[in-house]
Amino acid sequence: MTLEVMRSDDLAQCHALRRAVFIEEQNVPEHEEVDGRDGDALHFLAWFEGVPVGSARVLLIGETGKIGRVCVLRAHRGKGIGVALIRAALEALRGTAGVTQARLGAQTHALGFYEKLGFVATGPEYLDAGIPHRDMILTLAEWP
Repeated sequence: MTLEVMRSDDLAQCHALRRAVFIEEQNVPEHEEVDGRDGDALHFLAWFEGVPVGSARVLLIGETGKIGRVCVLRAHRGKGIGVALIRAALEALRGTAGVTQARLGAQTHALGFYEKLGFVATGPEYLDAGIPHRDMILTLAEWP
């Protein structure tokens, strides 16, 4: 198995993956998925056996890195690709001066996935694009 995750400026590829997962699979309205913030973000692409299969983005907001738009194509889930994307994002944040924490809005079915990576749920459940979510936080100094 060959898995590579790297920072990328290939927004077209990131958008294609997000479209497949969020818009087509999860029925997120396009106007909610395409929020105009991609130009301000760091983007990560996951390649499995040379094929792009997942992506994530990070927005820097003061001392916080907001991880979002994390997606893996359905056929490639369960192979550690999501874990690799989150770890790559966290490593990038750890290396960014002044950034002390990572935050994300997790779909509630994925809370356990993020908890295994060290995130802690905070606040109440809410709907985002009609999907139940909870906010999660990770203090970078406490991440291994």
